[in-house]
Parts: sequence; C-alpha cells; structure tokens
Amino acid sequence: GNMNKYVERISNGIFKENPTFVLMLGMCPTLAVTTSAVNGLGMGLSTTAVLVFSNLIISALRKIIPDRVRIPAFIVIVASLVTIVQLLMQGYVPSLYSSLGIYIPLIVVNCIILGRAESYASKNDAVSSLFDGIGMGLGFSIALTLIGIFREFLGGGAFFGKQIIPEDFHISIFILAPGAFFVLAILTALQNKFKAPSATNGSVPQSNLACGGNCASCAGSACADNHLKLAEKAAEEAARAAAAKKAAAEKALAAKKAAEEAKAKAEAEAAKEPEKTE
Repeated sequence: GNMNKYVERISNGIFKENPTFVLMLGMCPTLAVTTSAVNGLGMGLSTTAVLVFSNLIISALRKIIPDRVRIPAFIVIVASLVTIVQLLMQGYVPSLYSSLGIYIPLIVVNCIILGRAESYASKNDAVSSLFDGIGMGLGFSIALTLIGIFREFLGGGAFFGKQIIPEDFHISIFILAPGAFFVLAILTALQNKFKAPSATNGSVPQSNLACGGNCASCAGSACADNHLKLAEKAAEEAARAAAAKKAAAEKALAAKKAAEEAKAKAEAEAAKEPEKTE
C-alpha cells in the first residue's frame, strides 16, 4: 500500500498537478531559462534537488516549526539548500552555472518550493514528502526540458546543442524573451483546446486554504486567520454530514415502519380470508 502511495505522489507531480502546465507555478524561471534544452534540464534538476531536500527537512521539522513563523523558517531552510546547490554547480558545471545566472539563487523564492512546503510537506510524513518533492521536481524538469527543446529547435535549429537545421532557417525570436511567451501560450492554448486540466481554464481544484491560496499577493498575515476559517469550514462540513446522516436514519426508520404496517395489513387480510371461505 505504501509503495503505491509513493508512486502516486510521483505521477501526481508529473501529470495530474504538473507545476508548470497544470498549476502554472514558477513561471519566471520557466520563461527565462528555457532558451535551450540543456538549460531547461539544468534548471529543472537543480530545482528538484532543492525541492526534494526542502520537503524532507520541512516535513521532519513540521512539529517543531511554530505556526506563526513557518514561512520564514521555510525560506531559511530553502536558502541554505540553494546555497549548497549553487556552490556545487559553480564547482562542477561552471558553464551551466553561468548560463542560468541569477535564476539559481532565485530558486529560494520559487513558488513551487514554498507551495509544496506549505501545502504538502508541513502536513505529511517525511517519506511521502520526499516522494512528493521528487514528483513535483520531475514534473518541473520535464516541462522545462520540453519547452527548452521546442525553443532551441525552432530558434536555433539544434537539439541538445547539436545543429540540425542550417542558419538560414532559424526563427531566432524563439530564443529571445518573446519566444518563451509564445511557446507557453501555444502549450496553454493546446491544453484548453483538449480540455486538459490547467490553471488557465478554471479546471484545477481551487486551493483549500480559506484565503484562496493566492500566494502572490499574500502578506503572510492571513495564516492564523486561515486556520480559524478552515476549522469553521470543517465544523460546518461535520454538521452537514451529521444532518445528512440523521435524515437518512429517519428515512430508513420511516421505510421500516411503512414496511411493518404493510406487513401487518397483509396479515390482517390473510386472517380475514379464511373466515369468508367458511
């Protein structure tokens, strides 16, 4: 059973709640670094590394971190991990490090990472959170690599750095900033056309946070309030469930009574019958 749960977390991150295509989180690195497949993959994997460990650590500390300072605590953990990843990249893949540039330190404030910390890791056990991180990270990496392949091919006529199409046939705008928006727009349009779940067509389940989960315009003061509202919501749900149960029980009782009456009536009729024949 456990193994299935972990596989489900991974497929959830890649397909059902893909952070780029479905949840539409982390758009800044998505648009900025996907000029080539290798850059997209590098960004995706470095984010995955941070995400997996931040989920694991945050989940392990979830009972210790005080509720009111969760977000700063998450950011400190994530920033430490990002620094480690940054130094490792600088040491071992300097070319990738220089082409991703400022977007590596910006992983600290990537919505996907804080979003998973807030909505999953801080509420679930460590191993599930680890697999959630792997799933979300892979979903992000696959998405970035796909966009990168697409842009590199159209804009530079290359596939993973190998030149395929001669210079004269490059549509160089795809490697420039507008190209990122074009590609993302085309992908989103396709999703909407095929009615695939996506944040842009209202098919994604809304956040179950009372505030609506709009982290972009959140001042962080909503969290205590959120918990109160969620508690109220839960109480309402419970009351509604109890009422439904009661109604069902009453209905069953009424049906039982009706059946008993019918039975009694039938018995009375049967008792009358023999009298007539005599």
